[in-house]
Amino acid sequence: MIKKLRRKFVLAAMLSLFIVLAVLIFVINILNYRSLVREADDTLDTLSELDGNAPNHFTFGRKDGSEPPGGKTPGTRHDYSGERPYQSRYFSVLLSDDGEVAEVDLRNVVTVDEKTALSMAVDAANAGRRRGFSNDYRYLGIPTDDGMRWIFLNREMELNTARDFLLTSCLISLAGFATVFLLLLLISGRVVQPIAQSYEKQKQFITDAGHELKTPITIIRADADVLEADVPDSEWLNDIRRQADRLATLTNDLIFLSKTEETAKPQMLDFPLSEVVEETAQPFRSVARTQGKTFETEIAPLLTLKGDEKSIRKLVSILLDNAMKYSPESGSIVLMLKKSGKQIRLSVTNSAENIEKGNADRLFDRFYRADSSRNSETGGFGLGLAIAKAVTEMHGGRIHAGSNDGASLTVEAVFSER
Repeated sequence: MIKKLRRKFVLAAMLSLFIVLAVLIFVINILNYRSLVREADDTLDTLSELDGNAPNHFTFGRKDGSEPPGGKTPGTRHDYSGERPYQSRYFSVLLSDDGEVAEVDLRNVVTVDEKTALSMAVDAANAGRRRGFSNDYRYLGIPTDDGMRWIFLNREMELNTARDFLLTSCLISLAGFATVFLLLLLISGRVVQPIAQSYEKQKQFITDAGHELKTPITIIRADADVLEADVPDSEWLNDIRRQADRLATLTNDLIFLSKTEETAKPQMLDFPLSEVVEETAQPFRSVARTQGKTFETEIAPLLTLKGDEKSIRKLVSILLDNAMKYSPESGSIVLMLKKSGKQIRLSVTNSAENIEKGNADRLFDRFYRADSSRNSETGGFGLGLAIAKAVTEMHGGRIHAGSNDGASLTVEAVFSER
Protein backbone atom coordinates (compact mmCIF):
# COMPACT_ATOMS: atom_id res chain seq x y z
CA MET A 1 0.00 0.00 0.00
CA ILE A 2 2.82 2.41 0.84
CA LYS A 3 4.51 1.73 -2.50
CA LYS A 4 1.20 2.38 -4.26
CA LEU A 5 0.75 5.62 -2.31
CA ARG A 6 4.28 6.67 -3.23
CA ARG A 7 3.64 5.94 -6.92
CA LYS A 8 0.40 7.92 -6.82
CA PHE A 9 2.18 10.87 -5.20
CA VAL A 10 4.93 10.89 -7.84
CA LEU A 11 2.38 10.44 -10.64
CA ALA A 12 0.17 13.29 -9.40
CA ALA A 13 3.16 15.63 -8.99
CA MET A 14 4.59 14.81 -12.42
CA LEU A 15 1.20 15.13 -14.10
CA SER A 16 0.70 18.55 -12.52
CA LEU A 17 4.20 19.62 -13.61
CA PHE A 18 3.59 18.34 -17.14
CA ILE A 19 0.36 20.32 -17.45
CA VAL A 20 2.03 23.50 -16.16
CA LEU A 21 5.03 23.14 -18.50
CA ALA A 22 2.82 22.31 -21.47
CA VAL A 23 0.65 25.37 -20.87
CA LEU A 24 3.70 27.62 -20.44
CA ILE A 25 5.39 26.32 -23.61
CA PHE A 26 2.16 26.69 -25.57
CA VAL A 27 1.41 30.22 -24.36
CA ILE A 28 4.99 31.51 -24.75
CA ASN A 29 5.40 30.10 -28.25
CA ILE A 30 1.97 31.27 -29.35
CA LEU A 31 2.79 34.79 -28.16
CA ASN A 32 6.15 34.59 -29.92
CA TYR A 33 4.49 33.46 -33.15
CA ARG A 34 1.83 36.14 -32.93
CA SER A 35 4.53 38.75 -32.42
CA LEU A 36 6.32 37.46 -35.53
CA VAL A 37 3.11 37.60 -37.56
CA ARG A 38 2.22 41.04 -36.25
CA GLU A 39 5.64 42.42 -37.18
CA ALA A 40 5.40 40.89 -40.64
CA ASP A 41 1.90 42.30 -41.13
CA ASP A 42 3.05 45.77 -40.05
CA THR A 43 5.82 45.63 -42.63
CA LEU A 44 3.42 44.41 -45.30
CA ASP A 45 0.96 47.19 -44.43
CA THR A 46 3.72 49.73 -44.90
CA LEU A 47 4.71 48.14 -48.19
CA SER A 48 1.10 48.19 -49.31
CA GLU A 49 0.94 51.94 -48.66
CA LEU A 50 3.99 52.30 -50.90
CA ASP A 51 2.56 49.92 -53.52
CA GLY A 52 5.45 47.57 -52.77
CA ASN A 53 7.23 48.60 -55.91
CA ALA A 54 10.68 49.92 -54.99
CA PRO A 55 13.11 49.83 -52.11
CA ASN A 56 13.71 53.54 -52.13
CA HIS A 57 10.01 54.09 -51.59
CA PHE A 58 10.16 51.72 -48.67
CA THR A 59 13.25 53.40 -47.33
CA PHE A 60 12.62 57.06 -47.83
CA GLY A 61 8.90 57.07 -48.34
CA ARG A 62 8.78 59.71 -51.10
CA LYS A 63 8.91 59.06 -54.81
CA ASP A 64 11.23 62.01 -55.26
CA GLY A 65 13.74 60.33 -52.92
CA SER A 66 13.51 62.95 -50.19
CA GLU A 67 13.13 61.86 -46.58
CA PRO A 68 10.31 63.28 -44.49
CA PRO A 69 11.12 64.92 -41.17
CA GLY A 70 11.95 62.40 -38.44
CA GLY A 71 12.51 59.63 -40.99
CA LYS A 72 8.85 58.62 -40.97
CA THR A 73 6.90 58.06 -44.13
CA PRO A 74 3.56 59.87 -44.16
CA GLY A 75 0.71 57.38 -43.68
CA THR A 76 2.99 54.57 -42.56
CA ARG A 77 3.36 53.05 -39.11
CA HIS A 78 7.09 52.79 -38.60
CA ASP A 79 10.35 54.62 -38.91
CA TYR A 80 12.86 52.91 -41.16
CA SER A 81 16.54 53.43 -41.65
CA GLY A 82 18.38 53.19 -44.91
CA GLU A 83 19.40 49.64 -44.01
CA ARG A 84 15.85 48.31 -44.06
CA PRO A 85 15.75 47.43 -47.78
CA TYR A 86 18.68 45.10 -47.22
CA GLN A 87 17.08 43.59 -44.13
CA SER A 88 13.71 42.87 -45.73
CA ARG A 89 13.39 40.64 -48.75
CA TYR A 90 10.11 40.83 -50.58
CA PHE A 91 8.53 40.68 -54.01
CA SER A 92 5.18 41.52 -55.48
CA VAL A 93 2.95 40.18 -58.24
CA LEU A 94 0.07 42.08 -59.82
CA LEU A 95 -2.76 39.90 -61.12
CA SER A 96 -5.44 41.43 -63.28
CA ASP A 97 -9.11 40.91 -62.60
CA ASP A 98 -9.24 38.10 -65.15
CA GLY A 99 -6.33 36.30 -63.48
CA GLU A 100 -3.65 37.33 -65.94
CA VAL A 101 -0.21 38.46 -64.79
CA ALA A 102 0.17 42.21 -65.13
CA GLU A 103 3.45 42.77 -63.31
CA VAL A 104 6.14 40.89 -61.38
CA ASP A 105 8.60 42.83 -59.19
CA LEU A 106 11.58 40.74 -58.03
CA ARG A 107 14.04 43.58 -57.40
CA ASN A 108 14.16 42.99 -53.64
CA VAL A 109 14.67 39.22 -53.62
CA VAL A 110 17.23 36.97 -55.28
CA THR A 111 16.14 33.47 -54.28
CA VAL A 112 12.78 33.51 -56.09
CA ASP A 113 12.40 33.31 -59.85
CA GLU A 114 9.47 34.59 -61.87
CA LYS A 115 7.87 31.16 -62.25
CA THR A 116 7.93 30.54 -58.50
CA ALA A 117 6.60 34.02 -57.78
CA LEU A 118 3.69 33.52 -60.19
CA SER A 119 2.87 30.12 -58.67
CA MET A 120 2.86 31.56 -55.15
CA ALA A 121 0.65 34.46 -56.22
CA VAL A 122 -1.87 32.15 -57.91
CA ASP A 123 -1.94 29.88 -54.84
CA ALA A 124 -2.52 32.88 -52.58
CA ALA A 125 -5.34 34.10 -54.82
CA ASN A 126 -6.95 30.65 -54.84
CA ALA A 127 -6.69 30.40 -51.04
CA GLY A 128 -9.33 33.10 -50.72
CA ARG A 129 -7.52 34.96 -47.94
CA ARG A 130 -5.86 38.35 -48.10
CA ARG A 131 -3.25 37.39 -45.52
CA GLY A 132 -1.43 34.17 -44.91
CA PHE A 133 1.77 32.17 -45.24
CA SER A 134 3.20 30.56 -48.35
CA ASN A 135 6.19 28.51 -47.30
CA ASP A 136 8.40 30.98 -45.42
CA TYR A 137 6.75 34.05 -46.95
CA ARG A 138 4.03 36.15 -45.36
CA TYR A 139 1.77 37.60 -48.03
CA LEU A 140 -0.81 40.36 -48.31
CA GLY A 141 -3.31 41.03 -51.12
CA ILE A 142 -4.01 44.65 -52.03
CA PRO A 143 -6.90 45.58 -54.34
CA THR A 144 -5.82 48.07 -57.03
CA ASP A 145 -7.38 49.68 -60.07
CA ASP A 146 -5.53 47.16 -62.27
CA GLY A 147 -6.42 44.08 -60.25
CA MET A 148 -4.95 42.52 -57.10
CA ARG A 149 -1.36 43.06 -56.02
CA TRP A 150 0.16 40.30 -53.89
CA ILE A 151 3.14 41.25 -51.76
CA PHE A 152 5.30 38.47 -50.30
CA LEU A 153 7.65 39.20 -47.41
CA ASN A 154 10.39 36.71 -46.58
CA ARG A 155 10.20 35.55 -42.94
CA GLU A 156 12.54 32.60 -43.18
CA MET A 157 14.98 33.87 -40.55
CA GLU A 158 12.20 34.80 -38.10
CA LEU A 159 10.37 31.48 -38.59
CA ASN A 160 13.59 29.52 -38.10
CA THR A 161 14.23 31.49 -34.92
CA ALA A 162 10.70 30.71 -33.72
CA ARG A 163 11.18 27.01 -34.49
CA ASP A 164 14.51 26.97 -32.69
CA PHE A 165 12.90 28.69 -29.71
CA LEU A 166 10.11 26.10 -29.66
CA LEU A 167 12.61 23.23 -29.81
CA THR A 168 14.83 24.81 -27.14
CA SER A 169 11.91 25.46 -24.79
CA CYS A 170 10.73 21.86 -25.21
CA LEU A 171 14.19 20.44 -24.55
CA ILE A 172 14.72 22.65 -21.48
CA SER A 173 11.28 21.70 -20.16
CA LEU A 174 12.01 18.03 -20.79
CA ALA A 175 15.30 18.32 -18.91
CA GLY A 176 13.54 20.07 -16.03
CA PHE A 177 10.80 17.46 -16.07
CA ALA A 178 13.34 14.64 -15.84
CA THR A 179 15.24 16.43 -13.07
CA VAL A 180 12.09 16.95 -11.00
CA PHE A 181 11.15 13.29 -11.57
CA LEU A 182 14.50 12.13 -10.20
CA LEU A 183 14.20 14.49 -7.23
CA LEU A 184 10.70 13.22 -6.49
CA LEU A 185 11.91 9.64 -6.57
CA LEU A 186 14.53 10.57 -3.99
CA ILE A 187 12.30 12.60 -1.66
CA SER A 188 8.95 10.82 -2.10
CA GLY A 189 10.02 8.22 0.44
CA ARG A 190 10.49 10.91 3.07
CA VAL A 191 7.25 12.62 2.09
CA VAL A 192 5.14 9.50 2.66
CA GLN A 193 7.22 8.30 5.60
CA PRO A 194 4.87 9.74 8.28
CA ILE A 195 1.93 8.06 6.56
CA ALA A 196 3.88 4.82 6.28
CA GLN A 197 4.76 4.91 9.96
CA SER A 198 1.17 5.63 10.94
CA TYR A 199 -0.05 2.81 8.70
CA GLU A 200 2.48 0.36 10.13
CA LYS A 201 1.51 1.33 13.67
CA GLN A 202 -2.14 0.80 12.79
CA LYS A 203 -1.44 -2.66 11.41
CA GLN A 204 0.68 -3.53 14.42
CA PHE A 205 -2.07 -2.34 16.73
CA ILE A 206 -4.68 -4.44 14.94
CA THR A 207 -2.46 -7.52 15.06
CA ASP A 208 -1.56 -7.05 18.74
CA ALA A 209 -5.14 -6.25 19.73
CA GLY A 210 -6.38 -9.29 17.84
CA HIS A 211 -4.01 -11.61 19.62
CA GLU A 212 -4.87 -10.04 22.98
CA LEU A 213 -8.59 -10.50 22.30
CA LYS A 214 -8.22 -14.19 21.58
CA THR A 215 -7.59 -15.04 25.24
CA PRO A 216 -10.73 -13.36 26.72
CA ILE A 217 -12.83 -14.77 23.88
CA THR A 218 -11.60 -18.26 24.67
CA ILE A 219 -12.35 -17.73 28.37
CA ILE A 220 -15.86 -16.43 27.61
CA ARG A 221 -16.56 -19.52 25.50
CA ALA A 222 -15.22 -21.85 28.22
CA ASP A 223 -17.26 -20.13 30.95
CA ALA A 224 -20.38 -20.39 28.80
CA ASP A 225 -19.77 -24.12 28.39
CA VAL A 226 -19.36 -24.51 32.18
CA LEU A 227 -22.53 -22.52 32.95
CA GLU A 228 -24.49 -24.54 30.42
CA ALA A 229 -24.11 -27.58 32.69
CA ASP A 230 -26.00 -25.72 35.46
CA VAL A 231 -28.41 -23.79 33.22
CA PRO A 232 -29.13 -25.91 30.12
CA ASP A 233 -30.89 -24.40 27.11
CA SER A 234 -30.44 -20.86 28.42
CA GLU A 235 -31.28 -18.10 25.96
CA TRP A 236 -28.67 -15.85 27.56
CA LEU A 237 -25.89 -18.41 27.30
CA ASN A 238 -26.72 -19.04 23.66
CA ASP A 239 -26.55 -15.32 23.02
CA ILE A 240 -23.19 -15.07 24.82
CA ARG A 241 -21.78 -17.94 22.77
CA ARG A 242 -23.14 -16.46 19.51
CA GLN A 243 -21.65 -13.01 20.18
CA ALA A 244 -18.34 -14.57 21.24
CA ASP A 245 -18.23 -16.42 17.92
CA ARG A 246 -18.92 -13.20 16.03
CA LEU A 247 -16.19 -11.42 17.96
CA ALA A 248 -13.76 -14.25 17.23
CA THR A 249 -14.61 -14.05 13.52
CA LEU A 250 -14.06 -10.29 13.51
CA THR A 251 -10.72 -10.69 15.29
CA ASN A 252 -9.51 -13.36 12.88
CA ASP A 253 -10.59 -11.30 9.86
CA LEU A 254 -8.75 -8.21 11.12
CA ILE A 255 -5.57 -10.21 11.74
CA PHE A 256 -5.82 -11.88 8.31
CA LEU A 257 -6.38 -8.53 6.59
CA SER A 258 -3.46 -6.96 8.40
CA LYS A 259 -1.13 -9.82 7.45
CA THR A 260 -2.34 -9.83 3.86
CA GLU A 261 -1.46 -6.14 3.45
CA GLU A 262 2.04 -6.59 4.82
CA THR A 263 4.92 -5.79 2.48
CA ALA A 264 6.37 -9.31 2.71
CA LYS A 265 4.31 -11.60 0.52
CA PRO A 266 3.89 -15.32 1.18
CA GLN A 267 5.71 -17.75 -1.04
CA MET A 268 4.03 -17.98 -4.44
CA LEU A 269 3.75 -21.49 -5.90
CA ASP A 270 1.88 -22.95 -8.84
CA PHE A 271 -1.27 -24.77 -7.78
CA PRO A 272 -4.33 -26.23 -9.61
CA LEU A 273 -6.74 -23.30 -9.44
CA SER A 274 -9.69 -25.14 -11.01
CA GLU A 275 -9.54 -27.89 -8.38
CA VAL A 276 -9.17 -25.39 -5.51
CA VAL A 277 -12.20 -23.38 -6.66
CA GLU A 278 -14.28 -26.53 -7.10
CA GLU A 279 -13.34 -27.86 -3.65
CA THR A 280 -14.04 -24.52 -1.97
CA ALA A 281 -17.40 -24.17 -3.70
CA GLN A 282 -18.61 -27.70 -2.83
CA PRO A 283 -19.79 -26.95 0.77
CA PHE A 284 -21.84 -23.99 -0.45
CA ARG A 285 -24.07 -26.26 -2.51
CA SER A 286 -25.73 -27.60 0.63
CA VAL A 287 -25.96 -24.07 2.05
CA ALA A 288 -27.78 -22.92 -1.08
CA ARG A 289 -30.08 -25.95 -0.95
CA THR A 290 -31.10 -25.31 2.65
CA GLN A 291 -31.79 -21.64 1.86
CA GLY A 292 -33.87 -22.50 -1.23
CA LYS A 293 -31.42 -20.85 -3.62
CA THR A 294 -29.98 -22.08 -6.90
CA PHE A 295 -26.21 -22.42 -7.14
CA GLU A 296 -24.49 -22.98 -10.49
CA THR A 297 -20.80 -23.28 -11.32
CA GLU A 298 -18.95 -22.87 -14.61
CA ILE A 299 -15.33 -23.80 -13.92
CA ALA A 300 -12.87 -24.18 -16.76
CA PRO A 301 -10.72 -27.27 -16.16
CA LEU A 302 -6.94 -27.49 -15.73
CA LEU A 303 -6.35 -23.82 -14.91
CA THR A 304 -3.34 -23.10 -12.73
CA LEU A 305 -2.22 -19.98 -10.88
CA LYS A 306 1.01 -18.96 -9.20
CA GLY A 307 0.13 -17.73 -5.75
CA ASP A 308 -0.83 -18.62 -2.20
CA GLU A 309 -3.39 -21.43 -2.28
CA LYS A 310 -4.70 -20.73 1.22
CA SER A 311 -5.42 -17.08 0.38
CA ILE A 312 -7.19 -17.99 -2.86
CA ARG A 313 -9.40 -20.43 -0.97
CA LYS A 314 -10.22 -17.58 1.41
CA LEU A 315 -11.05 -15.33 -1.56
CA VAL A 316 -13.46 -17.85 -3.13
CA SER A 317 -15.07 -18.54 0.24
CA ILE A 318 -15.62 -14.82 0.91
CA LEU A 319 -17.20 -14.20 -2.50
CA LEU A 320 -19.57 -17.15 -2.17
CA ASP A 321 -20.41 -16.34 1.46
CA ASN A 322 -21.33 -12.77 0.51
CA ALA A 323 -23.45 -14.00 -2.37
CA MET A 324 -25.32 -16.40 -0.08
CA LYS A 325 -25.88 -13.75 2.60
CA TYR A 326 -27.08 -10.92 0.42
CA SER A 327 -29.09 -12.73 -2.25
CA PRO A 328 -32.87 -12.78 -1.61
CA GLU A 329 -34.96 -15.85 -0.93
CA SER A 330 -35.20 -18.13 -3.99
CA GLY A 331 -32.29 -16.19 -5.45
CA SER A 332 -29.54 -17.54 -7.67
CA ILE A 333 -25.75 -17.61 -7.43
CA VAL A 334 -23.38 -18.31 -10.32
CA LEU A 335 -19.67 -19.02 -9.86
CA MET A 336 -17.52 -18.74 -12.98
CA LEU A 337 -13.84 -19.44 -13.56
CA LYS A 338 -12.56 -18.96 -17.09
CA LYS A 339 -9.54 -17.98 -19.09
CA SER A 340 -9.71 -14.91 -21.32
CA GLY A 341 -6.54 -14.37 -23.34
CA LYS A 342 -3.70 -14.20 -20.84
CA GLN A 343 -6.04 -13.45 -17.96
CA ILE A 344 -7.88 -15.71 -15.53
CA ARG A 345 -11.27 -14.38 -14.41
CA LEU A 346 -13.00 -15.52 -11.23
CA SER A 347 -16.50 -14.08 -10.77
CA VAL A 348 -19.50 -14.63 -8.54
CA THR A 349 -22.88 -13.26 -9.59
CA ASN A 350 -25.90 -13.26 -7.28
CA SER A 351 -29.38 -11.87 -7.58
CA ALA A 352 -29.84 -8.73 -5.50
CA GLU A 353 -32.44 -6.11 -4.72
CA ASN A 354 -32.30 -2.32 -4.86
CA ILE A 355 -28.69 -1.95 -5.95
CA GLU A 356 -27.78 1.71 -5.77
CA LYS A 357 -25.55 3.06 -8.52
CA GLY A 358 -22.24 4.43 -7.35
CA ASN A 359 -22.04 2.13 -4.32
CA ALA A 360 -20.23 -0.74 -6.07
CA ASP A 361 -16.74 0.65 -5.41
CA ARG A 362 -17.57 1.26 -1.75
CA LEU A 363 -18.22 -2.46 -1.23
CA PHE A 364 -14.46 -2.95 -0.89
CA ASP A 365 -14.11 -0.38 1.90
CA ARG A 366 -13.50 -1.70 5.38
CA PHE A 367 -16.64 -2.06 7.53
CA TYR A 368 -18.88 -0.89 4.69
CA ARG A 369 -22.20 -2.66 4.49
CA ALA A 370 -25.34 -1.95 2.53
CA ASP A 371 -28.04 -0.22 4.56
CA SER A 372 -30.30 -3.25 4.40
CA SER A 373 -27.75 -5.39 6.25
CA ARG A 374 -26.60 -3.00 8.97
CA ASN A 375 -29.04 -4.25 11.58
CA SER A 376 -28.73 -7.90 10.69
CA GLU A 377 -26.57 -10.14 12.83
CA THR A 378 -25.88 -12.30 9.82
CA GLY A 379 -24.87 -9.32 7.72
CA GLY A 380 -21.22 -9.60 8.66
CA PHE A 381 -18.83 -6.84 9.58
CA GLY A 382 -18.08 -5.39 6.13
CA LEU A 383 -14.57 -6.85 6.05
CA GLY A 384 -15.11 -9.70 3.59
CA LEU A 385 -14.66 -7.82 0.33
CA ALA A 386 -11.88 -5.71 1.84
CA ILE A 387 -10.02 -8.99 2.47
CA ALA A 388 -10.91 -10.19 -1.04
CA LYS A 389 -9.42 -7.02 -2.50
CA ALA A 390 -6.24 -7.39 -0.44
CA VAL A 391 -5.83 -11.02 -1.52
CA THR A 392 -6.39 -10.14 -5.19
CA GLU A 393 -3.90 -7.28 -5.14
CA MET A 394 -1.39 -9.45 -3.29
CA HIS A 395 -1.48 -11.72 -6.36
CA GLY A 396 -1.04 -8.78 -8.74
CA GLY A 397 -4.67 -8.82 -9.85
CA ARG A 398 -7.58 -6.44 -9.70
CA ILE A 399 -11.13 -6.81 -8.41
CA HIS A 400 -14.28 -4.88 -9.16
CA ALA A 401 -18.01 -5.07 -8.59
CA GLY A 402 -20.90 -3.93 -10.72
CA SER A 403 -24.46 -4.47 -11.86
CA ASN A 404 -25.68 -4.44 -15.44
CA ASP A 405 -29.41 -4.79 -14.85
CA GLY A 406 -29.87 -3.50 -11.29
CA ALA A 407 -31.19 -6.90 -10.22
CA SER A 408 -27.89 -8.75 -9.83
CA LEU A 409 -24.42 -8.05 -8.49
CA THR A 410 -21.20 -9.39 -9.97
CA VAL A 411 -17.87 -9.38 -8.17
CA GLU A 412 -14.97 -10.33 -10.45
CA ALA A 413 -11.30 -10.87 -9.66
CA VAL A 414 -8.91 -10.83 -12.62
CA PHE A 415 -5.44 -12.40 -12.49
CA SER A 416 -2.66 -12.43 -15.08
CA GLU A 417 -0.96 -15.65 -16.06
CA ARG A 418 2.71 -15.79 -15.08
